[in-house]
Amino acid sequence: MTEYPVRVIGRVESSLTDPAAAPRQADEGAPDAWLVFDDRYAPALQGLAPGTDVLLLTWLDRAERDTLTVHPRGDATRPRAGVFATRSPDRPNPIGLHQVHILTIAGTRVHVRHLEALDATPILDVKPLLTPDR
Repeated sequence: MTEYPVRVIGRVESSLTDPAAAPRQADEGAPDAWLVFDDRYAPALQGLAPGTDVLLLTWLDRAERDTLTVHPRGDATRPRAGVFATRSPDRPNPIGLHQVHILTIAGTRVHVRHLEALDATPILDVKPLLTPDR
């Protein structure tokens, strides 16, 4: 199989450090967090603004990459499902997808609302949230 290298462009700063205690989704009590970008990516942040929503792609570096089936939401009473049918962090390519709301921007630091990613999670990319008027 072909491999494609990705570049880590920053890291998440969050109060979440324990995967077992972290919320599974942003609306389940995820705290605000900071996205801290490497200085060389400062120009890439131009056009982002407080009050906007973006899609954040992360590398779930503590996930298991050999997992192919899971009990959804870790509930053993539910039948196993393939990871592609779930939002499990454990998957062949553990890419996290998060919709976040930008609160403030300070240089290469972006403060966002309700992010369920763990502290030091690598950031892969940020994309604007498409809306019907875009």
